[in-house]
Amino acid sequence: MNRTKARNVTTDAEIDAAIARAKEYEPYRPVVTAAEYRPASDMISLRFRTGVQLFIPRKLLQGLESAKVSDLRRLEITLQGSALRWPTLDIDHYVPGLMEGVFGNRRWMSTIGRKGGAVRSAAKAKAARKNGRKGGRPRKNAAA
Repeated sequence: MNRTKARNVTTDAEIDAAIARAKEYEPYRPVVTAAEYRPASDMISLRFRTGVQLFIPRKLLQGLESAKVSDLRRLEITLQGSALRWPTLDIDHYVPGLMEGVFGNRRWMSTIGRKGGAVRSAAKAKAARKNGRKGGRPRKNAAA
């Protein structure tokens, strides 16, 4: 049986165009210039080259939920300001993902979402009572 392998051929012009696009984007790329764990507020603090500062609750970040303060303080900025690393915990987080609210893998994010949906508050209880007076949640197969 004769099989031919498919080959991707990238031209020099395509490579040069990709490099040019990357150079255009570089000033807008989020780059962390300083990062630290703040135990008093239990937050990870990120400062970007633009001067913007971002605070993320430590408990939201996968792998850091039960970490010791001594390990949390050993925070490194890697990948030219695009990632954070906790070497003693072997944990890495991608900064653009953190900025988009991605604090871990799909399973981790699903767990965070379930916790948020299960929160009980006075406002949520009041809304549930009001909905109950209207007859409650409609049945899924109300037409059947």
